[in-house]
Amino acid sequence: MSNAPDSNNTSPEFDSKRLALVASATRNLVIILDAGGRIEWVNTAFERHTGFHLDSIVGKNPGELLYGPDTDTETVRRIRQHLFRGEVFEEDILNYTADGTPYWVHTYCMPVGESEGVEPGFVVIQTNISDRKNSERGLRIAASVFDRSHEAIVITDHFNRIIDVNPAFSRITGYSRPEVLGLNPSILSSGRHSREYYQSMWTSIEKTDHWRGEIWNRRKSGEEYAELLSISRVHLEEPGRFYHVAAFSDITALKNHAKELDRAANYDDLTGLPNRQLLEERLRSASAHADRQKRVLSICYLDLDGFKAINDQLGHDLGDLALRATAERLTRALRSGDTIARIGGDEFVLLLQSDSPEAVYSRILANVSEPLQIGDQTVNLTASLGVTLYPEDDTDAEGLIRHADQAMYAAKEKGRNQFHIFDPGLDAHRRQRRNQLMEISRALENEEFELYFQPQLRLDDSEVIGFEALIRWNHPDKGLIGPGEFLPAVANSHLEIPLGQWVLKEAIHQMNLWHEADESLAVSINISAPHLMDRSFADYLESYLHSHPDVRPGQITLEVLESTALEDTKRASNVLARCRSLGLQVALDDFGTGFASLTYLRTLPVDVIKIDQSFVRNMLTDASDRAIVESVIFLAQRFDHPVLAEGVETMEHARALRDMGCNLIQGYGIARPMPAKALLPWLAQWRDQVSRHHSLGKHEQTSVQGGGI
Repeated sequence: MSNAPDSNNTSPEFDSKRLALVASATRNLVIILDAGGRIEWVNTAFERHTGFHLDSIVGKNPGELLYGPDTDTETVRRIRQHLFRGEVFEEDILNYTADGTPYWVHTYCMPVGESEGVEPGFVVIQTNISDRKNSERGLRIAASVFDRSHEAIVITDHFNRIIDVNPAFSRITGYSRPEVLGLNPSILSSGRHSREYYQSMWTSIEKTDHWRGEIWNRRKSGEEYAELLSISRVHLEEPGRFYHVAAFSDITALKNHAKELDRAANYDDLTGLPNRQLLEERLRSASAHADRQKRVLSICYLDLDGFKAINDQLGHDLGDLALRATAERLTRALRSGDTIARIGGDEFVLLLQSDSPEAVYSRILANVSEPLQIGDQTVNLTASLGVTLYPEDDTDAEGLIRHADQAMYAAKEKGRNQFHIFDPGLDAHRRQRRNQLMEISRALENEEFELYFQPQLRLDDSEVIGFEALIRWNHPDKGLIGPGEFLPAVANSHLEIPLGQWVLKEAIHQMNLWHEADESLAVSINISAPHLMDRSFADYLESYLHSHPDVRPGQITLEVLESTALEDTKRASNVLARCRSLGLQVALDDFGTGFASLTYLRTLPVDVIKIDQSFVRNMLTDASDRAIVESVIFLAQRFDHPVLAEGVETMEHARALRDMGCNLIQGYGIARPMPAKALLPWLAQWRDQVSRHHSLGKHEQTSVQGGGI
């Protein structure tokens, strides 16, 4: 007989202890209920997991402790029925820990009683299945996403064979799931992309496990479509096993919409040509290309001559047809790489690269001028073409178009069917003049100008007979600037009259100040031809004289430049006559430098003739200049006009002029122009010297303030 213990004879105490150890050691949650379904005992695993301790829950119904807001009520109802009937059951149910954390358990419940030798009740064993439930939920979500996604999803194995596709794949490609299982996704290839393109894509997947980009594929119907594709490589735990998950969406409509937006933004609706925005972009690119190739780029601004009349005569519909036909002609006339754009109305801009551009310009104009047959109407067009050349005209795209436009207007001034080439140097001069005029305008507002005065002398008695008012500019940065540096910019500009009015007002104002200082001094004021011919000149002068009654009009001499051709001699004569009627005197300045000297001398009411300093300065060494001076003095005497010589710098000049019959002089030999505040002290010093020496002839070397007379 065997000495092994008989299992059937194991003592109840041993079995009870062993079972208690099992219940304590298991990770499952063990609950023992009485016949009424109330808790009698729980194991350590239950306490540890739920946070409920045995001593606080004995006698309570498990549902009061473990059920929460998301526990399924139908499952609870079934569990209660099983307990009521004393049946064995299994259920999955959501429970809650003492701190409110949810967890899933699989519950197995077995009734026990007399047959087991114990009091009636239930043994409940629960297994935590939260991880499985969460995985199942994730799988359900993933499956739902897979089935309901608007993006097509393709799953392939490591041999790139299709193992699954979703409904969106079939909707986009036209292939059903059974048709593609086991096939390579290359069945969708459109043939648009090169072998290198796909190699680059797979290289990225090999290196990064991912690729994203746009690709053109082909539906089952043969129609091509654009897709935004993302491919990810998914590795599993088994070595060497991976899958590819590709997701794509059909972006053909977006591509078409983008193309429509691009066309609306960059192309002209009527002709289909590039518009100004695209033109500037292409011009920037063409300029960079010209720089690299050391080539010349022609920017041509073309405007149809008199097109408005054609629109009015034929109507806008036929006018539009004429514009389309002209656009087609111009397009055919261009070479590959050239650009034509319509930037509005009947205006076109062409970008040309040519080694003999002038022949191309003539050919373009000839193409436009060929008769157009529009319906039953024959239309004859011509164009004006303005051209600027890059990089000679080295500016930005907008500036190049603007300069070509300026040249086009110059071509129109030549007449129809002409071209004109922009001169950057002339434009730079214009810009410089425009900037200078802006600065002069600000200087006028800021009172930066000042009058200087140069004495005029009578030789017979050395008497100062008056002063010429000369403008200076006290520039805040450059200091004192002479008139030769800014008056040329003012000539024939919008500032000529305002600046002339300022000189007139300032000179009369200064005469009034001298009068208050008991000095009644005569002043000569230079008046430009446009200022003199301004219709308000005489009225303005008369009004200003009335506002300064202490100033004697007879002491004001208006100096009119003889070298400035007056367009209307009769009107000039009338204006000067009115000035003389107000009591003013008139001097003809720079006499001998113009072409109409005798005409002016005969027709204009003049009191004084001034000989230009350019003749006086060189008359001692240049026989021609001396002859001109003698002739002017002779003419003045014949017309019974006093003559005043400018530019007298030495005693020799003064003696020679006096010998010729000129008694009035002005120049550095007497004094340089001086500010108004220095004039009265200088005059007092001059008079003092004259009174002490009595006459100029006795003391020829007298020097006054650095002068030489």
